[in-house]
Amino acid sequence: MKRLSLFGYGKTTRAIADKLGPATFYDDKIVIPHKDESGNLLMPPSMFDPSRSDLEIPSPGFPPNHPLIEKARNLISEYDLFLSKKGEDFIRHRAPYTIWISGTNGKTTTTRMVTHLLAHRGAICGGNIGTPLAQMSPKAPIWVLETSSFTLHYTRFAKPDLYLLLPITPDHLSWHGGAEEYAADKLKPLRSMQEGEAILLPEAFKDTPTDGFKIPYDSLEKLARYFGIDIEKVNFEGVFLLDALLALGVSKILFDEIDYEKINSFTLDPHRQEKIIDRHGRIWINDSKATNIDATIQALPPWEKRKIHLILGGDDKGVDLNPLFEALKSYDVTIYAIGQNAEKIVSLGEKHDMKTNICKTLARAIEDIDAHHTDQSVALLSPAAASLDQFSSYAARGDLFKELISSF
Repeated sequence: MKRLSLFGYGKTTRAIADKLGPATFYDDKIVIPHKDESGNLLMPPSMFDPSRSDLEIPSPGFPPNHPLIEKARNLISEYDLFLSKKGEDFIRHRAPYTIWISGTNGKTTTTRMVTHLLAHRGAICGGNIGTPLAQMSPKAPIWVLETSSFTLHYTRFAKPDLYLLLPITPDHLSWHGGAEEYAADKLKPLRSMQEGEAILLPEAFKDTPTDGFKIPYDSLEKLARYFGIDIEKVNFEGVFLLDALLALGVSKILFDEIDYEKINSFTLDPHRQEKIIDRHGRIWINDSKATNIDATIQALPPWEKRKIHLILGGDDKGVDLNPLFEALKSYDVTIYAIGQNAEKIVSLGEKHDMKTNICKTLARAIEDIDAHHTDQSVALLSPAAASLDQFSSYAARGDLFKELISSF
């Protein structure tokens, strides 16, 4: 029997163990070896012996500089296990047609839009969107996979049948080691794609070597012209319009369909540029899902004619925030700094001559904004940072934002 080692006791690896186990887990939180309720053996990393393991699979976010990664001899990703021949000793089923969706911002929305358009064709979605591949039905003919840079970093053998790459801006730099390494992981699938397999990608990466068929885009208009889409018939604005056009492009490539009624019936997720109007007629925007600077920059243009009360801060993951402050100079903005990097934000505000208040907590920021917010201004939670320094998730941060303003 093949011996399976799983690094990190997370959602993805536990799902693999549920399907194929029992397995052996190695996790930094484990001090004393023991078994869980499913019979899996939980071990401290120091007890990993590569000679006693036939296959090692890390949780997607498992750090690449961890000693377990360095010791592993048969390391593959969750995608390799389910979508390549490398996993055939463990998984014996025909892989479905797969659409991988990656990029820095908009992955979840675009994944859900593509699945919405192709649901009548049997499409289901998973991956980074919340459903591990181990929990996806092998009978579904199409898997639409939100694909993180972490997963791509560890993937060695699997490839998509169609790859949709959204714009790339610096993110997770401390994990990947730098902006070039981050972009390289995002572009990694192009190496193995074959003639006739479509790749939608930003114009900046049009010269990336691949045998696949590249469809570069640099504007909404160019994208719409290429697929014959009438933008006026698509009822989305701003960043969501790009997501919708790319989703329609996938439908056009695969089935020669452009269904305006269906795409317009798609309901957007909360916490991404979610508009709320309080009883005083004041606008509050919940953009808690903006966990990097590019997402925050994208949230600003609709409010360029208003005074903006902007809540920034959290875990910025080592990214240089100066480009964000350069972009903010084009707006009438007051910054309210919260979270782990609040003092860093205040320092940058002073450097760029911007009015910046240190609030530390979201509750204090909202209290300060309430004293100055009018029906002519906008209050925007778009943190340009992850939430885990103070919250369990970006959703928890957004939920608290909505709860606090509901009393106004």
